[in-house]
Amino acid sequence: MLNNKQLSAASIYFKYYLHQALIKAGQGNDYLKWLDKWRENIQMGLTTWAETSDVDKTRSDCHAWGSSPNIEFYRTILGIDSDGLAFSKVKIEPHLGQMTDINGTMPHPKGSISTSYKLENGKWKIQIELPKSISGNLIWKGKKIALKEGVNQFNI
Repeated sequence: MLNNKQLSAASIYFKYYLHQALIKAGQGNDYLKWLDKWRENIQMGLTTWAETSDVDKTRSDCHAWGSSPNIEFYRTILGIDSDGLAFSKVKIEPHLGQMTDINGTMPHPKGSISTSYKLENGKWKIQIELPKSISGNLIWKGKKIALKEGVNQFNI
């Protein structure tokens, strides 16, 4: 379906929903491969995301519906997501694709959530830091691992 040229391509706005569906279908490790329109924006020298998918005939207007990769780098690649009312719990389910060393920090109402993933000698060194009173789960290859407030370290 994604390669069928007889179907209309998803707009830059609708790609957010397409990407979410693909992630739910187990394709999240391919996320970085789906960013063709955003790469076109950058190659054209746009400094904000364009309004439409037709980047040859658009302006750089910084439209919110084109900015989904800004949050998806955190939610999809690093895996940081809310798993409770008002982000009271977290779910960390990274989709690293071919990456072997990545980290990032995301603001949270009670502080920051930090994740770090590094593949060394065939094992993943994972560190997840949660704010005080926040707990959650790391989902790693279908396995659920409990997280507590503060620093959580794993060698998997």
